[in-house]
Amino acid sequence: KVHIEFRLPYQPEDRGQGRGNSGIYLQGRYEVQMLDSFGLTGEHNECGGIYSVKKPDVNMCLPPLAWQTYDIEYKAAVFAEDGKKVVSNPRVTVKHNGVTIHDNVELPGERVTTAAPNQPDAKPGPVYLQDHGNPVRYRNIWVVESK
Repeated sequence: KVHIEFRLPYQPEDRGQGRGNSGIYLQGRYEVQMLDSFGLTGEHNECGGIYSVKKPDVNMCLPPLAWQTYDIEYKAAVFAEDGKKVVSNPRVTVKHNGVTIHDNVELPGERVTTAAPNQPDAKPGPVYLQDHGNPVRYRNIWVVESK
């Protein structure tokens, strides 16, 4: 389980992926996007999207400069004894500002999201915060291992 609070910058002159672009990578493999997407449709590459995999069920992005939260439950892939073949794909549930936007979504076990720093394997991986040079702020980040 991961909890993170983030604040996206106000960048009215920028467009698309230039508006406070960041993200959180689960195991360094699967990115949940952070981006000023207030008032937009909510695509896979916008706030709350699982980048290159799935758009959020609903766009819960608040206006820039507002603190927002992700509460993420992630279950890692299960690998065969050889550590190479995926037996069970990873799954994720994401709440954005208290609203479930992804409910037990199956992630691709054989590939990762675009620009992920780690490739799939049986080893545990870290939580990464993405940096695109935008002044995104974070606070109250915690990770709790669950069984």
